[in-house]
Amino acid sequence: MLVLTLVVGLLYALPNLYGEDMAIQITGARGGAASESTLVQTRNILEQEHIASKSIALENGAIVARFASSYLQLRAREALTAVLGNNYVVALNLSPATPAWLSMLGAAPLKLGLDLRGGIHFLMEVDIDTALNKLQEKTIDTVCGDLHDKGIPYTTVHKIANYGNEIRFQDAATRDHGIFWLTPRHRDLVIDRYGSNALRVTLPSNLLRKARERAVQQNITVLRKRVNQLGVAEPLVQRQGSDRIVVELPGIQDMAHAKEILGATATLEFHLVNSTLDQTASINSRVLEDSEMKTVRDGQPVVLYKRVILTGDHITDSTFSTDEYNRPQVNISLDSDGGKTMSDFTKDNIGKLMATLFVEYKNSGKKDASNRFILVKQEEVINVATIQSRLGNSFRITGFNNYNEARQLSMLLRAGALIAPIQIVEECIIGPTLGLQNIAQGLRACLWGLVASILFIVVWYRQFGLIAATALIVNLVLIIGIMSLLPGATLTMQGIAGVVLTLAVAVDANVLINERIKEELRNGRTVQQAIHEGYRGAFSSIIDANVTTLITAVILYTMGTGSIKGFAVTTVIGVATSMFTAIIGTRAIVNLLYGGKRIYKLSI
Repeated sequence: MLVLTLVVGLLYALPNLYGEDMAIQITGARGGAASESTLVQTRNILEQEHIASKSIALENGAIVARFASSYLQLRAREALTAVLGNNYVVALNLSPATPAWLSMLGAAPLKLGLDLRGGIHFLMEVDIDTALNKLQEKTIDTVCGDLHDKGIPYTTVHKIANYGNEIRFQDAATRDHGIFWLTPRHRDLVIDRYGSNALRVTLPSNLLRKARERAVQQNITVLRKRVNQLGVAEPLVQRQGSDRIVVELPGIQDMAHAKEILGATATLEFHLVNSTLDQTASINSRVLEDSEMKTVRDGQPVVLYKRVILTGDHITDSTFSTDEYNRPQVNISLDSDGGKTMSDFTKDNIGKLMATLFVEYKNSGKKDASNRFILVKQEEVINVATIQSRLGNSFRITGFNNYNEARQLSMLLRAGALIAPIQIVEECIIGPTLGLQNIAQGLRACLWGLVASILFIVVWYRQFGLIAATALIVNLVLIIGIMSLLPGATLTMQGIAGVVLTLAVAVDANVLINERIKEELRNGRTVQQAIHEGYRGAFSSIIDANVTTLITAVILYTMGTGSIKGFAVTTVIGVATSMFTAIIGTRAIVNLLYGGKRIYKLSI
């Protein structure tokens, strides 16, 4: 058992010796996968630019190109981005240089935090203007809906400055009737007369301020959920200024996937299809004021009512699967408000067509006067279906091109739709936040502390000290191996402190055992009896000391965050491995050396 444990520990700790390569990772946009043709194209681009690569391979739907230096890596990204364009995500990466035979066994290097190895830093900007435009559209939809329900006719509706709306009526009497009806129902809005037969609905400054704050805060919440979907340990997602968000991802491997998922602005809207207009009318742009023309994926036009039935804000869960014809689909679950809205709407519109509109904001590549990239709204109808029965909190969506697209959309919807689109304005690989010199000194101090402990126990306990030193080294190997195996574990400076602490506890356990053996020898026990009684007598003390440490570490992990959790994780792992090596490991070595033999003197 000990040999098998040691072999497995060494096997999974071994990848940490190989380091990492500077790499470029290329994945298809919107969940698409790179292909063999993309691989050939990538090789041709690098050859034309005379950029030497260590290797280029297609791995799990992504192309990974490895380079010998960061200079070549940056040159390669510029060349590939210029040619591949918006169809692919080209991102910087640090790819493990683990041999293939170790990778086949699932072995990977230990993930290090930003304070040890750096990581990816994103600075994202929230498009507040789009969020306020959405609020403007939602406001006028609600107001016009109230007028329609009351039977108050109006002629035209159009937007005005400062996110307001203007509604015109046939005459002043109808306008005044509308103001009388709307004012008590929308006390948070400013509704005033304008001209002879119009009214203006504007948003007060306090409401606009709250909307801006909500857009940033809700986007931070969604980004944190998306980071959790990526499985990143100890991330940093925090606000910077009025409309920017900083995201730092330590120890992440799939940089391209992270960039695509965090920056994605995809969401869904459900609209009723306007079947009163034919396709010819829509092509000629003769669309009613309450409708607009969209296109299906095959390019065919479809006319939808502008009024949104439901948005992705009400989606609580989404999963992807296949339907009875083995086609990809996304299963949607709504919250109580969304379920009620969908139920009431479908109950009254059975037999009509409802469209699922995929909405996404993409970087146009152009900049405005403030030197910010202009986002372009792209809309596409992915599904048109007949409402055959009353829908509730759960239903499904079909019409996807491939499984990757369905999988990614379900993940984005599960993490939550961004209330306002964001764009990555800064992306870089950052170095250790504590400074390379401090880290080197810290690791050197840990190493010398371990060496000093080993020298002391070897000098003081002789051969039994060598056995304890062997157990300490094996303990360290097992800690690194287990940390490398855990998918969400990230080693930080605080984690290293936990490792040093547990190594000290392991030394303490060996000191208890050895001192108890010496005491039994002084009491006149034989060598074999002293060894037996030494381990048996020290066992309860070792267990008590380590269990109390475990309790404290579990509380730290439960109630702490960030670096405190990192310390707690390494402490728990270290305590478990130290008990294993100090009690079982050293006893096995002692039995191997002294068991079944007539020994009259111990080297202790």
